[in-house]
Amino acid sequence: MKNGACCKHKQQEASQSWRDYLILCKPRVVLLMLFTAWIGMYLASEGTLSFSLWFFATLGIALLSGSAATVNHVLERRTDALMERTQQRPVASGRIPPQRAWAFALILGVTGFLTLYCGVNTLTALLTLATAVGYALCYTLYLKPNTPQNIVLGGLFGAMPPLLGWTSVTHSVDPQPLLLVLIIFVWTPAHFWALSVYRYSDYERASIPMLPVTHGIPYTKLHILLYSILTVASSLLVFAIGLCSWLYLAVALLLNAGLLYYAIRLFTNQNARLALKTFFYSMLYLFILFLAMAADRFLLFNG
Repeated sequence: MKNGACCKHKQQEASQSWRDYLILCKPRVVLLMLFTAWIGMYLASEGTLSFSLWFFATLGIALLSGSAATVNHVLERRTDALMERTQQRPVASGRIPPQRAWAFALILGVTGFLTLYCGVNTLTALLTLATAVGYALCYTLYLKPNTPQNIVLGGLFGAMPPLLGWTSVTHSVDPQPLLLVLIIFVWTPAHFWALSVYRYSDYERASIPMLPVTHGIPYTKLHILLYSILTVASSLLVFAIGLCSWLYLAVALLLNAGLLYYAIRLFTNQNARLALKTFFYSMLYLFILFLAMAADRFLLFNG
């Protein structure tokens, strides 16, 4: 009986350990990044994307993104421990020692870079590495603890996946994917500021200079509205330059109406829960907007 209980306990520990290492990679964030990279690949390939290229590009980008996320967990473990939203993260809670997390990040990073370098192309490998280093070090070490514009400046690193997907197919940096990068770049501040309004006390307790902490919630809500307007404008440029056609435009107009609705309601309302709803809607907004790009191009390629 004791041996059976011991084995069961070890299995539970192994299962928890596996889940903790997965959490280090921030899988939900990485999955959204991969999705936008896939759209970049699809738009660049004009409907003829090979499976092997898709596989190696996806694997390499996912591994390097997971490596950067793990480094973020290690470097932010002390502030994470002070925040209700993050205090149960594996490194912050002590379930995974920092040394093991560093080793895990190194393995992921090296494997991801070699996968892209050998299986995709040099340009994509170098751009993805620069993106991962920028997020893990520039954003985490310098921008986030030192400036309320952290999410604006650091947002560029999270906006890069469509370009990475595009270059994996074309081996070149072109204007079209840079527009997709612009959309995510201007979308990011409003998205995360909505969360920081809802989690204001967490960031204040951890002394992280997010915009609501340094400039106040009304000021932040105004900037959420302004960046939402910028997001609307940039999303319409996709149609204006001819990258997508009327199907995309129709979906974009509906999504933009919802984005402005939430931004205006948040600006004029004191309900804290509305900030969380705005955060979740903006996530859905980006997913459906990029999905509409793919659907529009699919009809063009197969119509």
